[in-house]
Amino acid sequence: MKLEEQLQQRSGHQCELCGATDKLNMYDVAPRSGDGPDSTVLICDTCRAQIDRKAELDSKHWSCLTTAMWSEVPGIQVLAWRMLHRLKKESWAMESLDMMYLDEETLTWAQATGDHDNDDVVELHRDCNGNVLQNGDSVTLIKSLDVKGSTLNAKMGTVVKNIRLVEDNTEQIEGKIEGQLIVILTKYTRKQN
Repeated sequence: MKLEEQLQQRSGHQCELCGATDKLNMYDVAPRSGDGPDSTVLICDTCRAQIDRKAELDSKHWSCLTTAMWSEVPGIQVLAWRMLHRLKKESWAMESLDMMYLDEETLTWAQATGDHDNDDVVELHRDCNGNVLQNGDSVTLIKSLDVKGSTLNAKMGTVVKNIRLVEDNTEQIEGKIEGQLIVILTKYTRKQN
């Protein structure tokens, strides 16, 4: 049986953290990826985006951890422990952490990435007004920009459609101006509605 089929069967075709039934994907729990069903869980896009810090933490969504933390699957225990730590400002999360038990090996795995030490702050791509930018959005330049290595000057007011987020730098996006793909600093953009 394939790993995905095993996870579907184990989870009852639901997110193993929140119980959602749509947009489910396999997720390897770092740093032990490829260890099979113990280190891989089936989660929804909402959980994944917040785990990976691609969306703001929604503490109401994560109240599901009070149930998920009792799972016998080590990968689910690790994710629950990490997310409870990120939400430790919430009294229910602290109470859950006080009740939660991980064996020594699982606790070492949970602490390995250091993600639990970080707070719930999420680094997102934001325009000059603080609006969250997503792949495919259109933005307007709020300043004329000279493009390095080119004679192109991107004028203030230029609309850049179908932007792409630079994955490892929340201050940069990519977009085409006059057919040329350039990197643009998010602080010089305003999201179009």
